[in-house]
Amino acid sequence: MTNRVLLNNVDHADLRVIARHGPEFGDAINQALVFPTEFEALQREYPIFFRKDANGAFQAIVLLGLDRDENLFLDGGGWNARYVPAVQQRGPFSIVLQPPRAGEGGEPQPMIHVDLDHPRISREEGEPLFLPAGGHAPYLQHVSRVLGAIYDGLEVGGPFFAALDGLGLIEPVEVEAQVEGGRTYVIPGLFTVGEAGLAALGGEDLERLHRSGALRAAYAVRSSMANLQRLIDAKVCKEAGR
Repeated sequence: MTNRVLLNNVDHADLRVIARHGPEFGDAINQALVFPTEFEALQREYPIFFRKDANGAFQAIVLLGLDRDENLFLDGGGWNARYVPAVQQRGPFSIVLQPPRAGEGGEPQPMIHVDLDHPRISREEGEPLFLPAGGHAPYLQHVSRVLGAIYDGLEVGGPFFAALDGLGLIEPVEVEAQVEGGRTYVIPGLFTVGEAGLAALGGEDLERLHRSGALRAAYAVRSSMANLQRLIDAKVCKEAGR
């Protein structure tokens, strides 16, 4: 259950957020939802794949582990990577489209909401959200940027996948990893950007993808594949107790 309310500097003046990462905060996951707006940062750390949601629409994920509820980037010091996916950075916060007040015109406005029952919420420890005079503290400014990236990512995600799929650039891939002891992990239902199809692009198709930013994001997905071996190596080290 959640207790999501509109964030404000009166009711939540003393609210704090525990910013560290750990299983107790919902970080023990082997995949995380991601967005094209963060592919450039993600491709330096994680393998990026696509999968289909319950409605058959493509969405992007990063692979964090091989076993259920396994995040190989978590250790005693927190999240061991230079970039944490935005959905894991946002913690108890979300953007909700707030309708105009009665009698007022205009479009619904995106507003920050907070889940007061989230395990990161505290009144005693963590990062303050508001300054003594009521302004946004640095941590809340950071959260606003993260939520903005998610909001923009949701907007561009549909057109991005449609552009790639329309050109036949999305293809299924079976991820198979062998670790010590002869165990083999197979992760089904994943897709990637086809290397041959991407290399064969030319003319108007290439120009259109370039102008939309989809080409750069597609190459980031291809570049991220090198991180799969790093993930397997991390699993081997974990199994060996190193």
